[in-house]
Amino acid sequence: MEWIYLLIAGLLEVTWAIGLKYSHGFSIIIPSILTVIGMIASFYFLGLALRHLPLGTAYAVWTGIGTIGTVILGIILFKEPVSAVRIMCICLIVSGITGLKLISV
Repeated sequence: MEWIYLLIAGLLEVTWAIGLKYSHGFSIIIPSILTVIGMIASFYFLGLALRHLPLGTAYAVWTGIGTIGTVILGIILFKEPVSAVRIMCICLIVSGITGLKLISV
């Protein structure tokens, strides 16, 4: 169950990061409120996951999910640049997350 909590926390991290972009530095109220709610919920689920997972593993996976999701949505929503090097770096993050999951069984 702790890995599901960690996945939810990571996805919520993506949500608040994208919300932060839409809030324009917390100057637009609705995206700002949703961003803060996403932050709180993300930390809550990370806290639940940390009850049973090692801190270093959980934090690395949480930020990895957030990074990967944010990069992908940045490309889709904000037309951020795509390059072979950028895709390769995302693949490296995925392999690191996978490795951490495999050694934390």
